[in-house]
Amino acid sequence: MLGNKLGIKNPLELAEMEEKITKKKALELFEIGKLESFEVGTFRGLSDIHRFLFEDIYELAGKIRTENIAKNNFRFASAMYLEGALKEIDKMPQSNFDEIIEKYIEMNMAHPFREGNGRSTRIWLDAILKKELGKVIDWSQIEKQDYLLAMERSPIKSLEIKMLLKSALTNQIHDREVYMKGIDASYQYEGYSLYYTQDLQNNDF
Repeated sequence: MLGNKLGIKNPLELAEMEEKITKKKALELFEIGKLESFEVGTFRGLSDIHRFLFEDIYELAGKIRTENIAKNNFRFASAMYLEGALKEIDKMPQSNFDEIIEKYIEMNMAHPFREGNGRSTRIWLDAILKKELGKVIDWSQIEKQDYLLAMERSPIKSLEIKMLLKSALTNQIHDREVYMKGIDASYQYEGYSLYYTQDLQNNDF
């Protein structure tokens, strides 16, 4: 289990607190306009998002991982070459939908952090779509299994994930409810579903 600032030893207890704290931070990103101050479409911007979400839990928040990691037999970018890979991703164009999703796929394959990649990278993706196209993804419209299977196949065939994400595009870029439901869906993809973001907004735990 990854070491944490909370001193929690039980993995289930840590997962519960992580969901609670980071969902509240994700809402804060939207509420106070913090996301608008981050670079859009760069690793630096993604790092700022990750740090903001996870800084109260992990010392490694926002920092490039130094270990090799894998998920479901898929090995993400080697830690040895990760820094170079991220510089190349920074250079990728993002002027239209296809380019943006290709960039998102590459960042997902890089998986630059030890924990919390998917949740922070989906916020990063929406920030790019918002800036370049005036749209975001309504993640609540995308089923978990459809998304996970499409992402798993995306390094070989990107058409499936592009069609899935395009079908959920919305121009409601300032809609608080769309954002909150999207955060809940994004977390559910990773197995975090104990709390609804809307219930945490006035929670001073």
